[in-house]
Amino acid sequence: MGPQTSKSKASVVVLLASLVLALVLPECYSSSVVVESAATPPKFSDVDLLEFALNLEYLEAEFFLFGALGHGLDKVAPNLTGGGPPPFGAKLVHLDKVAKDVFLQFAYQEVGHLRAIKNRVKGFPRPLLDLRASTIAKLMDTAFGQTLNPPFDPYANSLNFIIASYAIPYVGLTGYVGANPLLQNATSRKLVAGLLGVEAGQDAVLRSMLYERKAQLVQPYGVRVAEFADRISELRNKLGKAGVKDEGITVHRKQGAEGRVRGNILAGDKYSLSYARTPQEILRIVYGSGDEHVPGGFFPKGGNGRIAKSYLK
Repeated sequence: MGPQTSKSKASVVVLLASLVLALVLPECYSSSVVVESAATPPKFSDVDLLEFALNLEYLEAEFFLFGALGHGLDKVAPNLTGGGPPPFGAKLVHLDKVAKDVFLQFAYQEVGHLRAIKNRVKGFPRPLLDLRASTIAKLMDTAFGQTLNPPFDPYANSLNFIIASYAIPYVGLTGYVGANPLLQNATSRKLVAGLLGVEAGQDAVLRSMLYERKAQLVQPYGVRVAEFADRISELRNKLGKAGVKDEGITVHRKQGAEGRVRGNILAGDKYSLSYARTPQEILRIVYGSGDEHVPGGFFPKGGNGRIAKSYLK
């Protein structure tokens, strides 16, 4: 009787423990969910996600290089172009001393990003990039819902170039935030974390430069810098079609950090965490079409790589 009683008690204990664990542990830890998750392959591989980022890194590198130096990758690092077509429309900007210093740093940082990604994956040739003033002017017209007169020229002066630049790094930043949890390999996650850190820093610098000038009027429009930033952020939300994942440099107090401030040097959700975007959302924004299947904007022929091309079929 002794051994049988012990076995019965043990069985009861195991049963009770199983019931308690089922009640206490969150559903996401259940074995069925874990097995299902492990059996479901990711839609895109680490290579796909890392290569997708090259599209934005090419865009940033060329825009900043031309703005600061008057030439791009074909002169600075031709081996990184992969034989892709040179961008068209970009120009040298007569930047003030501080802006020249900042954008020159940004430019070479982007060259480093291209090297880092291409050291990890094969990559692809530089996509065709449309950096004409008229392309960015069209973006501004769309943001304001009217045709600005004269057309906005990003290459006219330091302030205009800072405003135009505001439209670029943040998109890459949110893309890296969105990609990180999808990556399967620790080496890939480490690379993306490193890229994200610098992209976030660039965005913070740009937002700080604009915040410092938030009340300044952008001539000849008589519109404050803060409104330009707000309009660009609103447009990206509209094109992304995924709710609010972008904010200007000033917000309503309830939208500020902890609902206590209007200043918004860093964009973040209600917990002050960075927003994440999917590749589809990013393509909708940089194409300027609101549709990942319809190229345009900075990428007249669409982006390169498996992800971007998968939406062009």
